[in-house]
Amino acid sequence: MSERYSRQTLFPPIGKSGQEKIRSKHVLMIGAGALGSGNAELLVRAGIGRLTIVDRDYIEASNLQRQQLYTEEDVAQKLPKAAAAEKRLKAINSDVEICALIADATPEKLEELVDGVDLIIDATDNFETRMAINDISQKYQIPWIYGACVASFGMSFSIIPGKTPCLNCLLKTMPLQGMTCDTGGIIGPAVQMVIAHQGSEALKILVEDWNALRTSFVSFDLWRNQYTSMKMSKAKDSGCLSCGENPTYPYLDAENRTKTTVLCGRDTVQVRPPKQQQLNLQETAEKMRDLGYQVKANPYLVSVEIDENRMVIFQDGRALIHGTKDLAQARSIYQRFLG
Repeated sequence: MSERYSRQTLFPPIGKSGQEKIRSKHVLMIGAGALGSGNAELLVRAGIGRLTIVDRDYIEASNLQRQQLYTEEDVAQKLPKAAAAEKRLKAINSDVEICALIADATPEKLEELVDGVDLIIDATDNFETRMAINDISQKYQIPWIYGACVASFGMSFSIIPGKTPCLNCLLKTMPLQGMTCDTGGIIGPAVQMVIAHQGSEALKILVEDWNALRTSFVSFDLWRNQYTSMKMSKAKDSGCLSCGENPTYPYLDAENRTKTTVLCGRDTVQVRPPKQQQLNLQETAEKMRDLGYQVKANPYLVSVEIDENRMVIFQDGRALIHGTKDLAQARSIYQRFLG
């Protein structure tokens, strides 16, 4: 047993046997922003065996206030969050197997990644992805931990297939936070509080201390000094299409997915290609330069200034259209160059 985990193994609920279990487990982290970077660092420092991170975005200056893995140099290089996170996490603990993917966490991508996963952690910023995580969790009987924060407010709930209500059940019984960091801002302590809740529940699941799991839905407002814990067992719905007696997993259905999404906290729309593809980024950059546009590129993305907008193109064919929240305008720009 490595000396680096000595203080963790002195904690009786973990001990040496728990540390060995942590070392044998695989966690899938969806998102590498505020919650993702914090949870990823916690798990890597704790000695997780394998960590897979999926994130679709790149680092901007506004991220640095709360996304603890990233630096000003990452912003200058326009590094994707997944790539920067992988580099930093490997420097923290070289014994952990880390796989970072610059991709959108679509149902198809989640289906590719869940084999051998012991736990999924929600570190995303939109409900479309969360509902896909929820259905994947139920379909493959993998626990997942919901978490969200905005302003000084945060919430978390651990979802165990077959035992707890799922997210689809919760949405029928209680309103979840609709405000975004675009409208309400966010403070770092709210992020850290959600990470603390998610991270502690993750360790309980990884060491298989099921009796210690929190069964309540927690929410808090740090600025107003409010903390709420609600029992949710009665929220479980036997007719739920995600976790009920006859599940159909509706959020894995292609018809229920959008191709364009406004990203949280920015005047930015993501446009997905109609089918999976792999672009040659060097050729894409050269094509855009030949058209007379200002282009910046690195091995992960191509950034193009287009009139009042900026389009950032990824290898998987996705593009972020900055400077608009108009879905039709974003689709028009995408189709003009990549359609």
